[in-house]
Amino acid sequence: MSDTDSFIDEVTEEVRRDRLFVMLKRYGWIGGLAVVLIVGGAAFREYSKSQEQAAAQALGDGLIAALAADDDAARAQALATVSAETAGGAAILAMLQAGAQAKAGEREAAVASLNAVAVNGDLPLIYRHIASFKALGLQQDSLSIADRRLQFEALAQPGAPLALLASEQLALLDVQEGKTEAAIARLKEIVEAAAVTADLKDRASQVIVALGGTLDVASTPEG
Repeated sequence: MSDTDSFIDEVTEEVRRDRLFVMLKRYGWIGGLAVVLIVGGAAFREYSKSQEQAAAQALGDGLIAALAADDDAARAQALATVSAETAGGAAILAMLQAGAQAKAGEREAAVASLNAVAVNGDLPLIYRHIASFKALGLQQDSLSIADRRLQFEALAQPGAPLALLASEQLALLDVQEGKTEAAIARLKEIVEAAAVTADLKDRASQVIVALGGTLDVASTPEG
């Protein structure tokens, strides 16, 4: 390599260094900001996670203490004093409180607690349907068959979390109204459903037989 080529390379390298230095002075703060954001984001996530864990622990401790009360009325009152930081936690708390209220004879209060969960659009569908299903179970003597049928039909829509359980209740309403054939047909659909549980299949099969219906061999419960 000639002296001229060597000199040109040195000058080129120096120019590159100068440009890099200028770029760092001008835009180096962006890299620093990125580091701060990354570190800050990680710290915030850890803080949020620890806060959620602390809230869940506090809710669990509160529920355990409330459920340890001597009787149902006392448990219902104790649960009313527990607070939940999340919508899901509040839903579980309300359903536990409703259970205690129902056992203590406070049926209207229990239904109100459950209905508050059932109409809360911020909650996942499964929470709302469970609450609605339980509320209907507590209103067998206060709601007409027509009203219960209407609400159970909403819960029995295909793909709904409690569709098969709601269908079972509709079949029982059919029986109450003397619609034996309709009840048997509905119960057979439950028995043949792919998602049916063993317990529900057994119950539906037993009612079909009790109503004078027959079961396919493939649908007959084992045991």
